[in-house]
Amino acid sequence: MDQFENDVEKKDHEESQIHPNNKLNELSAKQWISETVSVWRQKGLGSKHADTKIEKQHPAPFSFTDVSRLIRFFTKSGEVVLDPFVGVGSTLKACAMENRKGIGFDLVPKYAYLAKERLEVEVRSLFPPEFSQDIVIGDAERLIMGLPEDSIDFVLTSPPYWNILHKKDHKVEQERIASDLDTKYSDSELDLGNIPDYSDFLGKLSHVFGLCGKALKQGKYMSIIVSDFRHKSKYYMFHADLANALMKYDLELKGITILYQTHKRVFPYGYPYAYVPNIHHQYILNLQNSKG
Repeated sequence: MDQFENDVEKKDHEESQIHPNNKLNELSAKQWISETVSVWRQKGLGSKHADTKIEKQHPAPFSFTDVSRLIRFFTKSGEVVLDPFVGVGSTLKACAMENRKGIGFDLVPKYAYLAKERLEVEVRSLFPPEFSQDIVIGDAERLIMGLPEDSIDFVLTSPPYWNILHKKDHKVEQERIASDLDTKYSDSELDLGNIPDYSDFLGKLSHVFGLCGKALKQGKYMSIIVSDFRHKSKYYMFHADLANALMKYDLELKGITILYQTHKRVFPYGYPYAYVPNIHHQYILNLQNSKG
């Protein structure tokens, strides 16, 4: 073996090792660096996969495979992850498969029960009892206030996008109404997705994340998956509005990952009268708890 091959082998070995000063995760240098690329391609199981049957019951599901990447980057095995809007349990499924302890809250009993069913059906024998997941039904604001301070290692969720699920556009008609699937979260007054005013919604949502920050350990991270949206003729930069609103809670934005949704269908929004975008990406807001 010549010197060049020796150097390559040595470099590969070094890149595959976990640095002794790495207190954040269990990734090697090579794995760490690849995850910091600011655009990810969404990786779902495919609409016909058996394990998407329960996921489809929720009006706004997200892929547990994308969630797993975030969990692997921002936590170590055995650490505690909170999802205050757990829905049908994508975060908890990822926690179970990555050997993390998940805590999930949801206001809607139907989705909480589906999340439990999903863990039983989809995770099966890969779900070790020592990392069992907690699913609690109730209002996130009240439940988060019951968590001890500095008890959470990572907060990860996709919250309601205001009341946009109330819209009945081409996508909703073809993909959900036609299949007799839910088109909104609930009719509850506590449901943030039912707040009529955008400013009120943003204030309430940021308050909930501020409470999460109290339970989150100092220096630990929070990842929030959101999307911008249109309401009537106005375009809302939800990701920017939320990031700015969270600054007063000592949740400091450290970076944004664009989640490119290549699988989404294209609809004729605006045609042939006006420009209306098909939004095929989400934003992952990666924030750090900077409380002193």
